[in-house]
Amino acid sequence: MVFRCQRDSWARQFATRVVSCRAAELRPEGGGEPVRGFQVVLEDTILFPEGGGQPDDRGLIGDVPVLRVTRRGPEAVHFVPAALEPGAEVLLSLDWERRFDHMQQHSGQHLITAIADQMFGFKTTSWELGRQRSIIELDTPSMTAEQIEALERSVNKKIRERVPVTVRELAADDPDIETVRSRGLPDDHVGPVRVIDIEGIDSNMCCGTHVSNLSDLQVIKLLGTEKGKKNRTNLVFLAGNRVLKSLEQSHSTEKALTSLLKNGPGEHVEAVKRLQSSVKLLQKNNLNLLRDIAVLIARDFKSKPAPSQLFVLHRKEGDSEFMNIIANEIGTEETLLFLTVGDDKEAGLFLLAGPVEAVENLGPRVAELLGGKGAGKRGRFQGKATRMSRRGEVEALLREVTSSGSPEA
Repeated sequence: MVFRCQRDSWARQFATRVVSCRAAELRPEGGGEPVRGFQVVLEDTILFPEGGGQPDDRGLIGDVPVLRVTRRGPEAVHFVPAALEPGAEVLLSLDWERRFDHMQQHSGQHLITAIADQMFGFKTTSWELGRQRSIIELDTPSMTAEQIEALERSVNKKIRERVPVTVRELAADDPDIETVRSRGLPDDHVGPVRVIDIEGIDSNMCCGTHVSNLSDLQVIKLLGTEKGKKNRTNLVFLAGNRVLKSLEQSHSTEKALTSLLKNGPGEHVEAVKRLQSSVKLLQKNNLNLLRDIAVLIARDFKSKPAPSQLFVLHRKEGDSEFMNIIANEIGTEETLLFLTVGDDKEAGLFLLAGPVEAVENLGPRVAELLGGKGAGKRGRFQGKATRMSRRGEVEALLREVTSSGSPEA
């Protein structure tokens, strides 16, 4: 069946009748618990069911929102949260902003696919209409920057030439079908075959909704390529209003950077490079200072007339290297060390170092108390902790062990 949305992609409202309504569940696209509702079939619909790489439409049946539209054989099935009476006349209203976006991206894909084939012989093997950007998978291992630039110039030239886009419906046995581009019909296809013609450029089998003239696309921007599967190339693009939205976002970012960096857009990159160099230098100096502090802490402990058998230290700033420097400087043959770094309210790092037998027995218990995981060998057990606030419990355990003289305490 060819639906009203396929015969007239521009229709925004449509009166029809409910054929059937039955209870069902819908699994949300992002996962989660199924939503209870109803599957409604109408005599005809202006809401496109997903297919041909194009997502489904959204809209209203009366005042009831349509949450999903899928194809089941010759029928379009509308999932709604409330029951509708079979036989009732209803008014369909289309979410036009979503639909027109899909029309621009889908017709843009047809145009890019056709021109890429004509110019370079690159065949389209699949495509994806994403929420933010769309991708065309091309049967080529790579594209040069010059090829991308030439392709972008060519497709935008066709848009400016206002080339008509028309829809034909052919019988399944019509010999003209052999002349159109296609990746095959779905197994459950019934009825006439739709062909989308971009005058003088392309004829392609397609079930989706499309613009009626390439000028409706406004503009196409090719964002570049990414490595695809099976030695193919993914060409990333935006069409129509998505280009304008992307430009608006880029302009807002540029204004914000101009304010933060106190220079013009042409100087932003160099300014950020200078900041990165400064940050790297500061980080290096900070690490050197932490190493010096670690050595001083260890020497201070060792300088005491009768060093304790247990050394405990927590510091908000630090890393694994900081803790290991302290352990190396103090020595772990006779002293048990419990070192932690990080914020009490966040995750942190810990190190238990000392006599091998004691560390082997106590390491897993320390990790458990701190809500973390760790591993160790040769008298050192270290890892990540999620409950740094329980350091006091660990210290109490270790003091009990060192005072009793037994690692099994």
